Amino acid sequence: MADEIKVNRSLIRLVQGDLLDLDTEAIVYYARQDLILGSGFGGAITTKGGPKIQEELKDLAPIQITEAVISTGGNLKAKYIFHAAGPRFQEENLEDKLRDTIANVLRKAEENKIRSLAFPAMGAGFYGVPLEVCAEVMVSTVKQHLNRETCLQEVIICLRDSREYAPFRQKMKE
Repeated sequence: MADEIKVNRSLIRLVQGDLLDLDTEAIVYYARQDLILGSGFGGAITTKGGPKIQEELKDLAPIQITEAVISTGGNLKAKYIFHAAGPRFQEENLEDKLRDTIANVLRKAEENKIRSLAFPAMGAGFYGVPLEVCAEVMVSTVKQHLNRETCLQEVIICLRDSREYAPFRQKMKE
């Protein structure tokens, strides 16, 4: 199984579970441009992390597609949350925009000297980005980033279930 690969001095690791339960320095949230956490996963962030996160986001909104901002993790295990506004399914230049979104998160992680960062399957849920596209873009973009000098020691891709896990495992093998 290709559940983890070493790139330079860093590690890319796949895990199945709940992103909010991971013991990592920072997590990534596929955010709305207005940065309102809303329902679904945003609601889970508010429930587990507390209202401080949404309060902090009020001063950072709105953001553009591909842009990322950082907030506290509130009561979560993660100290920080990167809120990244990525493209929606069938949006023009979907793959390029998704790549730019992920690259912007990685750049912000470097600016903030983050050592451990966990992503969900970016855009593959509510926003409808096909899993195969998501897996290809995420794995290749993270690998490319880690091939340079980086503070990041570990990048986790946290997947909800085996349906999400399979295409990422395949891309990690390639």
